[in-house]
Amino acid sequence: MSREQSDDYRSFLLLDEISRDNKVTQRALSKRLGLALGLVNSYIKNLAAKGYISVTNIPPKRYVYFLTPKGFFEKSRLAYHHLQNFTNLYKFARQDFQHLFRNLYDKGIRSIIFCGVDEITEIAYLSLQEVDIRLVAVIDMTDSRKRFFGYTIEAIDNLKDKEFDMVIITSFSSGDKFKERLLKNRVPEEKICDISSGGWLNRVR
Repeated sequence: MSREQSDDYRSFLLLDEISRDNKVTQRALSKRLGLALGLVNSYIKNLAAKGYISVTNIPPKRYVYFLTPKGFFEKSRLAYHHLQNFTNLYKFARQDFQHLFRNLYDKGIRSIIFCGVDEITEIAYLSLQEVDIRLVAVIDMTDSRKRFFGYTIEAIDNLKDKEFDMVIITSFSSGDKFKERLLKNRVPEEKICDISSGGWLNRVR
């Protein structure tokens, strides 16, 4: 995702949250969206400067945010733009995951692990159903115990208990961190496939 796309997406998320709750605090927005408090403050100021939101001060030291008509239009525009980007992302990702899994199957790979969970992981899972490769586990940095298509998301450090042919890093933004952690857990580099290292990631604009 380019810097401009990232800015647009964060602006959309902020406008969407404010449209749902105009008394939400910047600290709450920071927690909900996983953004630094200072960054939220910067975006709020920018949205207000562009006329997308109005800010009213109410005591004690509280603010109420309102989307202006211009802000509602911008929110709709960004939502449509984000949907287009996701459609392009899905198209390229699905094609390349299909190609990747077929190549792995031809090379004798029969069992894999997904490492890193985001929207890309879901596309990978759907594409995997088209080949006879078994998904052994789904792992992430920490043991969240959340569920992913019937799998419990486990910590990378649990790898020592798994038998697999290949680990597929299925994360947009943290490929390097995941690879470093996998190597520390003594996963051979030739058994690690990082989708963020190139290919369709560079084609989604």
